[in-house]
Amino acid sequence: MRQPAHGGNLAWAAALAGCPPAAILDFSASISPLGPPNSAIAAIQSHIGNLRHYPDPSYSDLRLALSHFHQLPFEWILPGNGSAELLTLVGRELAQLAATVVITPAFGDYYRTLSAYNAQVLEFPVNWESTADLSAFLDKGSKNFQDMGLLLNNPHNPTGKLFFREAILPYLDQFALVVVDEAFMDFLSPDEEQSLIALVQEYENLVVLRSLTKFYSLPGLRLGYAIAHPDRLSKWQLWRDPWPVNTLAAAAAIAAIQDREFQQQTWLWLPPARSQLLQGLAAIPGLKPYNSAANFLLIESNRSITQLQQQLLTDSQILIRDCLSFKELGDRFFRTAVRTQTDNQRLLTALNSVITAEC
Repeated sequence: MRQPAHGGNLAWAAALAGCPPAAILDFSASISPLGPPNSAIAAIQSHIGNLRHYPDPSYSDLRLALSHFHQLPFEWILPGNGSAELLTLVGRELAQLAATVVITPAFGDYYRTLSAYNAQVLEFPVNWESTADLSAFLDKGSKNFQDMGLLLNNPHNPTGKLFFREAILPYLDQFALVVVDEAFMDFLSPDEEQSLIALVQEYENLVVLRSLTKFYSLPGLRLGYAIAHPDRLSKWQLWRDPWPVNTLAAAAAIAAIQDREFQQQTWLWLPPARSQLLQGLAAIPGLKPYNSAANFLLIESNRSITQLQQQLLTDSQILIRDCLSFKELGDRFFRTAVRTQTDNQRLLTALNSVITAEC
């Protein structure tokens, strides 16, 4: 079976481990271990009877719920079949510009959508060990960006680096189009997050992408949304299928974003769980974890990750995310989700067992 480019491929992992997919402890997909929320499950169950009808093509209820959630007019919001579908629309838009600047290492789907439309790509590496802002590696005076696009994620994947809002603001005046993928932003509490959503109405060239699958543990439903100028979103609607979001996903999303208790629970869980995992990884010889603002950690290793990944699967049925799809990282880095304290300890014990046995 082919090596997956994304995390969360349990069928591939189970084939290697020789066990059922349900037996795999998945650290490769950065999904919250706390969900799905009971509210979302209840909403799905209550809407089963609506499967006999087509979804509302305008998704009025979902857009209205999201507009209340973000304090924006609903016309500025477009639900999608996961952020992957929205990235495809973004790629078509960016391909119309002279080039697109991508901050590397970059999420593989950025290259997928840009190459699909033959977009010109300019890569700028990020120094994730530095606390400097974007200007440290995207020199404002080195190039004229007025006919280009900028595509970045915040927090950055796979490093977990958080860019401050003020660091991105200057580029809204320099680029023709700025797309900020905030798939992991909701893991930060409201007093810590650095979202640009509040600025979308001020900048017609700003697009913010959000995912509802990671924070609410709903990747199987495929749901995300874009926030941008209504004229841009109207154009995108003409480019895509008429019903990209299914009825159950829309119902679950409305319930989830109104679940304040689940949101608060997540914000309380993540910092100590992430700190526990970071400290445990740092204590293992040959591993160097990097600080992260998201629900995952990037770890540098002095040994082959391909071998480590396979040994963890066969010995402990644990799946970590290799970074082979990030060409700047290769076989000496891996990424791991932050899970519950019990799961995190199981990973640390398994890593210790594999690595110390070879020392």
